[in-house]
Amino acid sequence: MSGEKDLEQLKKEAAAKAREAALEKKKAMKAAEAGSQAEDKIPTVAAGEDDLDLAKKKAAAAAKAKAAALAKKKAMEQQQEESADEEKPETTEDLDLAKKKAAAAAKAKAAALAKMKAKEQAGTSSDSDDADAKAKAIAAAKAKAAAAAKAKAAAKAKQAASGASDDEKAKAIAAAKAKAAAAAKAKAAAGAKAGAESEPVEKKPSPNQPYLDKYVKVIEEHLGTDVLEDYYINTLSKDVPTIVAKRNAYFKVAEFLKYNEQLGFDYLSELHGTDFQTHMEVYVHLYSYKNRQSVALKVKIDRDEPEIDSLVPLWAGANWPECEAYDLLGIKFIGHPNLHRIMLGEEWIGHPLRKDYVPYDVEV
Repeated sequence: MSGEKDLEQLKKEAAAKAREAALEKKKAMKAAEAGSQAEDKIPTVAAGEDDLDLAKKKAAAAAKAKAAALAKKKAMEQQQEESADEEKPETTEDLDLAKKKAAAAAKAKAAALAKMKAKEQAGTSSDSDDADAKAKAIAAAKAKAAAAAKAKAAAKAKQAASGASDDEKAKAIAAAKAKAAAAAKAKAAAGAKAGAESEPVEKKPSPNQPYLDKYVKVIEEHLGTDVLEDYYINTLSKDVPTIVAKRNAYFKVAEFLKYNEQLGFDYLSELHGTDFQTHMEVYVHLYSYKNRQSVALKVKIDRDEPEIDSLVPLWAGANWPECEAYDLLGIKFIGHPNLHRIMLGEEWIGHPLRKDYVPYDVEV
């Protein structure tokens, strides 16, 4: 508001200066016209006047005319300068005012755009909030409806259950018990009848029985009939032919199984010990690559003094398994090149795989 007042004041001052300049210009033009008229009215030198007087008059007239021309030129230049000075402040002020107006318009436009964007965002967020609220309301309504249906079903079931009389319930329970007893009786009778009528099923011989017969025959022919304690087909271990050697013939039988041309069990795949509380056993599994056949060799030993010959001289693969059996069961293998505890260490007290093992330090 103050800027507009200053602009009006400047315009009034400029108008006043313009009027003054016009008056000055008018005066200068009148003076110039007067000088020109004076030059035209220079008296003619009469014939017979002296040349000196004539020259003086001419010089005075020329000086007067020149002074009038200079005054006229000076007035015009002064008028131009004043006009330029009057217009310059007005132009600069207008430029500043235009800049201010443009800046104010830009700010107003930016503010309007920001306000419009804020309204749009507020409308979008409100729409999103409305959608979320609607979805929540729908979910709540569905849950409420499901709960109501469930409660209604439970009420109906309860009503139906309560509607049945105690006599009907007792009858249903008694009928169920009677039915179960009859089914059990029928099943027992059928089993007894089947057992009475059925004949003993003849057990089919194992496909490995011929191999076992062969091993026993060859051993008894070469070593005698008193070296074996027992022999059978182990149905719990893939029907492997199993030979139980007497303790004093254990090493001799093992050696025969390896070096006999008909047998040739050149690979020891497993050796371990077992505590049966009444005695201990050593189990050895052998395989013949030439004949593609297997045999299990067992020996029973005294539990209080578990000692048996080592098979390391026959199969080097018996080295570590015999050390393991010594470590965990306390079985001593006579003739072993380096019998020692491989897991628990020599300072360990007792043998953990014995059935009567009690830890020396229970807290460990």
